[in-house]
Amino acid sequence: MIVVDNFRGRPVGVLGLAKSGRAAAQALAAGGAEVLAWDDNAAVRDALSAALPLHDLTTADWRDIPALILSPGIPHSFPEPHPAVVRAREAGTEIIGDIELLGRAQPEARYIGITGTNGKSTTTALIGHILAAAGRRVEVGGNLGTPALSLAPLGRDGFYVLEASSFQLELITSLAFDISVLLNITPDHLDRHGDMEGYVAAKRRIFARQTKAAVAIVGVDDPISRDLCDELRRTGPARAVPISVLEPVSGGVYVDKGWLVDALGVKPERVRDLALAERLPGAHNWQNAAAAYAVARACGIDTAAATAAICSFPGLAHRQELVGTIDGVRYINDSKATNADATEKALLCYPAIYWIAGGLAKAGGIEPLAPHFGRLRHTFLIGRATEEFAATLGDTVPFTRCGDLATAVSAAAAQARDDGVPGAVVLLSPACASYDQFKNFEERGDTFRRLVAELHEAPSR
Repeated sequence: MIVVDNFRGRPVGVLGLAKSGRAAAQALAAGGAEVLAWDDNAAVRDALSAALPLHDLTTADWRDIPALILSPGIPHSFPEPHPAVVRAREAGTEIIGDIELLGRAQPEARYIGITGTNGKSTTTALIGHILAAAGRRVEVGGNLGTPALSLAPLGRDGFYVLEASSFQLELITSLAFDISVLLNITPDHLDRHGDMEGYVAAKRRIFARQTKAAVAIVGVDDPISRDLCDELRRTGPARAVPISVLEPVSGGVYVDKGWLVDALGVKPERVRDLALAERLPGAHNWQNAAAAYAVARACGIDTAAATAAICSFPGLAHRQELVGTIDGVRYINDSKATNADATEKALLCYPAIYWIAGGLAKAGGIEPLAPHFGRLRHTFLIGRATEEFAATLGDTVPFTRCGDLATAVSAAAAQARDDGVPGAVVLLSPACASYDQFKNFEERGDTFRRLVAELHEAPSR
């Protein structure tokens, strides 16, 4: 745990007591701050009342409180700010997040920040894997799962590799990343940022306060990110490094016919066939690999060590995770795919798919996936999105209304086995949020993994 002593002897508000909020409260208390903790959920407050000093921050006297540590899930601007945020802002109280506190508590460490609409968790984990394999002292966390303040103190020679969501970036006010990564930008979280312009503004904060010694790594395969990379190259001060899986880029890293190409020097060099990175299938993972390789080179890790670590990466749970192979059919857990853009990445990886989709639909549904419907052998629909998705599939793709995940896994397994199509996969890639039937995407993916394990144990027909 990180000890935050910047507020020793002073009151500090902590709003939101999920993992990051609890870690912030503990880190501040360990550093001698007077913690005023609050969560709008009464059940959460009841569960933590013995461990944390609770104080209703909507009625607090903010004139005497210098800082509010805000959990990233709590709105501070759109669709409307939380009442405690309004009062704190009126009093001139600093409103920051846990990553900012980490930067203040560990100022001598080096910081690598990763953001993007999709791929940031895999890229964050991959960078951490490469650095660890190269013998660097490294801690990996942030939006990935481990709260920033639950990480170990590292000091001068350590690297914090942090996944940073758009929500978290808005709560960083002084930390500057030594190496920043922006993978891509497509529409997401517009309700929290007001519009696309607000979302882009939040994402570009990954580059805020960088110096000439810093590196800014930018995916250039979408127009918004490409324009941003061009701007960074013109105006600096950080060195901008483009990455692409669509075309060659000078001064960066790209992928050509599945080969990772290092173009950081004068002459481009093919350095590794990414088919050898078995846990990173598909062009979207090639982008992740290119970004991680660029980070590794910026950290002084040689090509051989970096590419070997890319190939040994074990993968991340719930991101195209292979959870079993039964009768030649692979079962892929891609529960993290909560929108059509993320699911598209998975559909492009497999030629014969028995697709489990549905949940709580997002704007646009699965209509953007229509060009890939030819890869679908059958679709098994679950959750509240069932009728909307059924209407989109129409007569193009055969589908079955399954209702819940257990029914869908059983039906998909039976049909994939009976069809006997070479290369078939049963793919859970819902293109939906999970909240209609599950607590989160992790619980949905864990349930899928358990159901597949039970298929393994079932007697053969």
